[in-house]
Amino acid sequence: MKRHPALHPLSHHHHHALAAAKRLKMAGIQHKGYRLEEVRDLLAAFWHSGGQAHFREEEEVLLPAYAQYASPDHPEIVRMLLEHIQIRSLVDQILNRGDVTEETMSRLGYLLESHVRREERIIFPLIEQAIPEERLQALAPYFHMNFNSDSSLISVFPDRTE
Repeated sequence: MKRHPALHPLSHHHHHALAAAKRLKMAGIQHKGYRLEEVRDLLAAFWHSGGQAHFREEEEVLLPAYAQYASPDHPEIVRMLLEHIQIRSLVDQILNRGDVTEETMSRLGYLLESHVRREERIIFPLIEQAIPEERLQALAPYFHMNFNSDSSLISVFPDRTE
C-alpha cells in the first residue's frame, strides 16, 4: 500500500507496534519462551521508547490537521480515538497496576494489532484523501522517525519462533 512520505514515520511505528502485539498475544506460552514478566518488560520498552509518543503525534498533530479539512466526528476517527483510550488503559493495567496476566496481555495484543491494521488500511487513506499535499508535507517534521531507544524495537522483541 502506497503511503504519503509524510506518514512514513507513523507507518514505521506501526511496524514496531505489530511486533509488540505479536509478543503480547504469545505472553505466557512457555514452550515459546514468552514469560509474562519478560513480555511486560518488553511492553514497557516499547511504550516508553515511542509507543506512547506515537499516540500523541496522531492526536496532537495529525488529527487536528485532518479536522481542518474534514469532519473530526467521522466514525473511523472516533473509533481510532476510543481504541487509543482502551490501549492506554490496558497498558496502564499491565505496567502500573500489576495486571500481568495472559488474558490482559492477549487482549492488548489483539487490540493493538487490529488498531494498527485499521489505521493503515482505513484511517491513513482517509487522512491522505482529506489533507492537501502541501499541508501533509508541512506535517512531516512533526513525526519522529525512530523510537527513542538505543536499539530497534524489532531487536527488543526478538522473534523466537524463527
